[in-house]
Amino acid sequence: MSDKYRLATNADAEMMLEVISQAYESIRELGIAFRAASADLDMISENIINSSCYVLEIDGSIVATISLKNLEEVTDLPFLYWFAVLPSYKNQGVGNRLLTYVEEVVVRDTLLAPGVVLATSRNHPWLLAMYERKGYEPFHEKPLGEADTLIFLKKTLIKHTQLVQ
Repeated sequence: MSDKYRLATNADAEMMLEVISQAYESIRELGIAFRAASADLDMISENIINSSCYVLEIDGSIVATISLKNLEEVTDLPFLYWFAVLPSYKNQGVGNRLLTYVEEVVVRDTLLAPGVVLATSRNHPWLLAMYERKGYEPFHEKPLGEADTLIFLKKTLIKHTQLVQ
């Protein structure tokens, strides 16, 4: 198996829709109002055009994706969203590898951002705890649907001492 990290192109839209649709099935079952849970091909194409969508290919097939954009109403740090891994690749470190690549190579080393932000549902049974284990800390909340809360979490990627050296 060889990992290939790259920006998505519109030619990837159908494959990305398949990854996101499969990965977000449990989100739909939980009734969580994530936009990605109801994504269609037009939404995927719009996302590819208007943000930076990264994919992880293994042996020529897209198995995971994550998007990056500015979310100025919440933070000046880069915002990660629409993180998805094909269910058949879960628990194999695929999501960790893609997340680490985007955090370190893209956000920290290329954009030179000192940190990164993402968000998850308070009602999800394990995502909040997973992101906290990865070093993310909650800092902001807003309503998500009628009975849920969107928790924004940030992770420091460049310590202040690294910035002044």
